[in-house]
Amino acid sequence: MSRMAKPRTAYVCGQCGAEYAKWQDQCEACGAWNALAEVVVEAARAAAGVRRGGYAGAAPARIVALADVAAEAQTRTRIGIDELDRVLGGGLVAGSVVLVGGDPGIGKSTLLLQTLGALGARLRTLYVSGEESLAQIAARAQRLGLPLAQLRCLAETCVERIVENAQKDTPQVLVVDSIQTVWTELLTAAPGSVSQVRESAARLVRHAKETATSIFLVGHVTKEGGIAGPRVLEHMVDAVLYFEGESGSRFRVLRAFKNRFGAVNELGVFAMTEHGLREVPNPSAIFLSAHAGPTSGSAVMVTREGTRPLLVEVQALVDQSPLANPRRVALGLEQNRLAMLLAVLHRHGGLAVYDQDVFVNVVGGIRVQETAADLPVLLAVLSSFRDRPLPEKLVAFGEVGLSGEIRPVPHGEERLKEAATHGFRKAIVAKGNAPKKAKMGEMEIVAVQRLAEALEAAG
Repeated sequence: MSRMAKPRTAYVCGQCGAEYAKWQDQCEACGAWNALAEVVVEAARAAAGVRRGGYAGAAPARIVALADVAAEAQTRTRIGIDELDRVLGGGLVAGSVVLVGGDPGIGKSTLLLQTLGALGARLRTLYVSGEESLAQIAARAQRLGLPLAQLRCLAETCVERIVENAQKDTPQVLVVDSIQTVWTELLTAAPGSVSQVRESAARLVRHAKETATSIFLVGHVTKEGGIAGPRVLEHMVDAVLYFEGESGSRFRVLRAFKNRFGAVNELGVFAMTEHGLREVPNPSAIFLSAHAGPTSGSAVMVTREGTRPLLVEVQALVDQSPLANPRRVALGLEQNRLAMLLAVLHRHGGLAVYDQDVFVNVVGGIRVQETAADLPVLLAVLSSFRDRPLPEKLVAFGEVGLSGEIRPVPHGEERLKEAATHGFRKAIVAKGNAPKKAKMGEMEIVAVQRLAEALEAAG
């Protein structure tokens, strides 16, 4: 009998992708230590034939003009969980691969099990678990009140056997929990290594494109907060969703960081209950604290996440510092931007806090990543420093420039409408965001151009 040739291996850096013939402790290209992982070169060449003819593999690749390509709309299936449908861009696209990441215990498996429960009556689904036994999954599904007869599960970690079962069973929606536990027979590396994660994900992506199967991949996160495994994993999939939440809080936020079929930075809000995750139809209500009376150091802003405007409370605490270098702490905001805003407040607002500790927090654990938070942050700092509450039912948003000007932000009218809907009676905005009328319903709109004008309008 002829002996099979041993597959040739190479060592690839998980940080930059540089390839070496032998293992070494440091990558010469990027300088990363212990970042090389074994990969099989022949596996990629064997798959090249499939890639060369497209995922369907029926016809060889050829050059075509885009005008000759039929403009077919992506077929979407609504899951029935409105917050998840919103984050996905309107529903689930056939043949898409979605990577869901988040901290341990945040609710990733619960959300996807509920997703299959909502789709089970309409589509054929399959839940593949590499971490839990079938008895554990059945117990969770029963606790969540899901229809057990419509949920079909497989406990397997070998990607070849997963694909084999999927080809026989032909599910339309497939969940793999998690990609870090899946391994391929082509590699000798341990499951969870860079090479195993990359090759296993590549095989599942090919299966999704060949069979038009929608696949959800659950991904573990590192201590830095990123998804464990090679960075190329996020490039291979069609959408990357992060499940976030503060420890001790029952609220969860699902955010899209990449979506080839919808808007990025779209936000979905859930509440964790004893019966699983429940949608929050009015997220602004949970981000606004119900104070018993006027409170200093509190300002309300209207941020925009994806296509949704949200009312968010920003709290600030300014206190005399005993340190030579006063602290600047920002939770939910960029800390360097806070330091810059405090310098602008000193230079153009006449308020010096160089000897004060300044703490800023966004209520509800949400992370504000846009410049519309500049003005409400400074108003909250001013209120705390003077120990004087801002006017009741006041909302503000706007970017603050280094020269003290207040710049407009996108979708100003939609933000104002959201604030008026929640009963706010006064809004401080940039002149470029002010509508023609000085009032929107019962809400008075104050348009400002300079930081000094905004501080005066806030009282």
